[in-house]
Amino acid sequence: MTSIIEKGGGTFEGIKLLLCENPLPPIEEAIAAAQFEVPHSNYYTEPYSAPLRRLISAQLGVPERLIHINAGSELILRQLFDRFGQQVHLLTPTYVLFTEIARHYTETRLLPEKDFAFDLDRLLIPQGTTLAVIVNPNNPNGGIFDMKPLPTLLQRYPDTRFLIDEAFIGLAGESVANLVPGYPNLLVTRTLSKAHSLAGFRIGYGILPEAIADDLNSHNDAYPLTRPSQAAAIATLLYEEKIHARTAQLRAWTNELAAQLQTLGVHTYPSATYFFLADFAPHAACEIADQLHKHNILIKPLNDPALGSGYMRVTTALPEDNHRFVDALREVLSDA
Repeated sequence: MTSIIEKGGGTFEGIKLLLCENPLPPIEEAIAAAQFEVPHSNYYTEPYSAPLRRLISAQLGVPERLIHINAGSELILRQLFDRFGQQVHLLTPTYVLFTEIARHYTETRLLPEKDFAFDLDRLLIPQGTTLAVIVNPNNPNGGIFDMKPLPTLLQRYPDTRFLIDEAFIGLAGESVANLVPGYPNLLVTRTLSKAHSLAGFRIGYGILPEAIADDLNSHNDAYPLTRPSQAAAIATLLYEEKIHARTAQLRAWTNELAAQLQTLGVHTYPSATYFFLADFAPHAACEIADQLHKHNILIKPLNDPALGSGYMRVTTALPEDNHRFVDALREVLSDA
């Protein structure tokens, strides 16, 4: 299963560029809040993580009842695909999980010659589509969509649910979560794994139409998060200004890394996040990845047949690790 490959490297002790993990640790306030709750972990949290739901509700300006929290956004995405994923339309390349869990799917290709940019005004949804998915910012290329056409799409295709995956919205892009109360066919998912550096705490949430949120909340564990996870989430969301400052640093490291790859003859594509797509052609990405593994660097080819064998997604590490990666890549490319 491709998603297993996507998750790999949990015990790898070298430089991990495989995943879209944030190289920065949780903020100090989140660590302290989690540590405080550890001795109290013989007790459950409040049902349905009520304090976190209230905070998210207040920050997004949506009713608390529309929020569903679970242990990572992947669980929520799988549940939504299970309910509504009979016929899915994707903007590809996209998050690898979606092509795996959609029962059937059609696609609108994002083109490398246009830097994977796409005007949503031009999006055509095939008849019979039950779920249209837009990832903003998009994974694996890190580009953002102008979401202004979304209300028109929601009205034009009332029988299609639109899932907007905002996993990386903390880094860039315009959120549409505030639109959910006004559109019964709009679903938004988010995670605190990315910009907020809480991947290991497993915190995801959805902003969903009332009936769907009620359904998920009533058919899931009433205590979806551990006490340390819930405390870390609340503490992090209370210090969003720190997260914003860190994302600016991450983008600077990413731009520098992309520029360094370009000096090696690698074509990189624009990104607003801390990862980007790179085309190593004429070299095969799988061969480059194998050689980098010998240098204790874990990365994987994109494996998108429509794009070709040269593509890999590259995630920034800390600057010193980026330098080691570039030095190793220089050696690998010179020997190829």
